Amino acid sequence: MIDQFKHDADKSPETEKVTEQRLKSLLIDCDSGTVKVTTDADSVVHQLSSPEGFAAVGQAWLRAGWDAKYVYSFSWMGRPIIQLPDDAFRMQELIYSIKPDVIVETGVAHGGSLIFYASLCKAMGKGKIVGIDIEIRAHNRRAIEEHEMSSLITLIEGDSVDSRILSDVRRTISDAKTVMVILDSCHTKKHVANELLAYSQFVTPGSYIIAMDGIMEQVTGAPRTSPDWTWNNPKEAAIEFAKKHLNFQIETDKYIFNEGTTKQWITYSPCGVLKRID
Repeated sequence: MIDQFKHDADKSPETEKVTEQRLKSLLIDCDSGTVKVTTDADSVVHQLSSPEGFAAVGQAWLRAGWDAKYVYSFSWMGRPIIQLPDDAFRMQELIYSIKPDVIVETGVAHGGSLIFYASLCKAMGKGKIVGIDIEIRAHNRRAIEEHEMSSLITLIEGDSVDSRILSDVRRTISDAKTVMVILDSCHTKKHVANELLAYSQFVTPGSYIIAMDGIMEQVTGAPRTSPDWTWNNPKEAAIEFAKKHLNFQIETDKYIFNEGTTKQWITYSPCGVLKRID
């Protein structure tokens, strides 16, 4: 994976312009295979097949998906999983690359993500899941505990950054050699910053802590958003954490396999993958 704070030699200046400047409008011409991209700075025409064209259309697609609540239309082994399929696939790649003994996830909701991660552990023949939520609703708890993957899942109810909950997590992790953490509960900058500080202690060298849903910054102004999302989001928390804790490095867009022209992922969690490097 690539350090987000360094220049990516494979990413052209045009791609960086599309992804860093605010996208205002797109004009897609399928007959000519081009897209006119208008940002706050200028208007540029790209080929749809180019990394820049794909990046711009992908950014607009993420906004359309947010407005349409696209991520609320999927399930995994019978449980709703509120994740972008692209992110779920990328998470699978990450999990398989390190084969963790324990995956800790804050935020349970319907339990689909827990079931997804547990099924990967089952397939690998290694690993267990710890799910934490301030409130695990009775019908969701029942569905998770009755699921085929339940033997690999431990549920802990309470505030994820409460000292008692952290003690429970520590006992559950025990002496695991490889621990990975996924933060997907309350997405305010303050809460994610507190979770990063609290849960980074569990992450083993070479493993990851992932702050989900940094897309909040990108969709500010859309339905179901708040004006303060321009700064009050997990992406900002992750960037500040990485600057202060040099043993964690933000990584993104590592392709294990890529025969196409794309240079960046479509994701709800930009700048959210932090690797412990010491």
